Amino acid sequence: MTDRTLKAQPLAMFMADVARAHGVPTDDADLLADSLLVAELWGHPSHGAIRLPWYLTRIRSGAMRAVTEVETVRDSGSVVVLDGHDGLGQVVTQRAVELGVERARTHGISAVAVRGSGHFGTAAYFTRYAAERGCIALLATNASPAMAPWGGRAKLIGTNPWSIAAPGPDGDVLVMDMANTAVARGKVYVAADRGVSIPPGWGATSDGTPTTDPREAIEGLILPVGGAKGYVMAFMFDVLAGVLTGSAFGADVVGPYRPEGASGAGHLLITLDVDAFADRDDYDARVSALADQVRSSEPAAWSDGVLTPGELEDRNRRRAEADGIPVSDQTWAELAKLADVTGVALPQTRTPKETA
Repeated sequence: MTDRTLKAQPLAMFMADVARAHGVPTDDADLLADSLLVAELWGHPSHGAIRLPWYLTRIRSGAMRAVTEVETVRDSGSVVVLDGHDGLGQVVTQRAVELGVERARTHGISAVAVRGSGHFGTAAYFTRYAAERGCIALLATNASPAMAPWGGRAKLIGTNPWSIAAPGPDGDVLVMDMANTAVARGKVYVAADRGVSIPPGWGATSDGTPTTDPREAIEGLILPVGGAKGYVMAFMFDVLAGVLTGSAFGADVVGPYRPEGASGAGHLLITLDVDAFADRDDYDARVSALADQVRSSEPAAWSDGVLTPGELEDRNRRRAEADGIPVSDQTWAELAKLADVTGVALPQTRTPKETA
């Protein structure tokens, strides 16, 4: 267990300053840091500060460019194809979602395909952006191999996560973000980082034997969610995000965990303008009725109540902003290495005695 917590803004400032020290432009560094910080605030450290050293190692190796240049390859109005030329995945995807919202407002619906990108953190970071602007968005990406195809044992298929976000009741956002594996691979890395076991059903060794050892699962296989269903979903999202967009696919995608090799990751963003489909007041009333119906349902014996998608992250954020963000010893050690390399001062931490 960690004995350190960090306040949100000092952590964000440190991450941005370290990225700038690696040649990342100011605005892009701020975006990268914010995407990692928000993941921490949502309670998903698997996509938070633990990833910063991976990204920056790839910049130092030349596998990823510090200065991101997004090129428009095709543009037919409602359909756009972008090439990120191996820049920061967060920067490329932010450009895609901004463009997706803009074109959806013009055409009612838009599709933005992205090639030459990289790992972009949490997909919900970008679909929430669209939902906050009155749109419904679906974002799919492919990822480096993590699972075996159903019935096989070779690691060939990525977790290939996807997210859908929509405007919710009272100005909130309804959002889901999930990998097609039993768990996001980053959560297995977090378990290894903290020296704890993973639950049964998350991973297997390279020969397919179930394991609760996170390092064996990292070297071996992450298991699909729902058995064959998870494999099929991951495969089809690779068709959308990899094959269709002109990106790498299957075993050819390189993950952020590897210091070298262009990622080749692709994304597909589909954005719908709510106003093009329905009167906004009517939509708001209907989505509120759906949320109220679910929230008022009788909880199961093991539950303390029903939440709508995205509500847990909102609660986690409020708590983390007040109490601080816990950081494991291993992640802190990696951040300290970045501080030594760049000369950027580490943010102050709080111990349990200081927070008592």
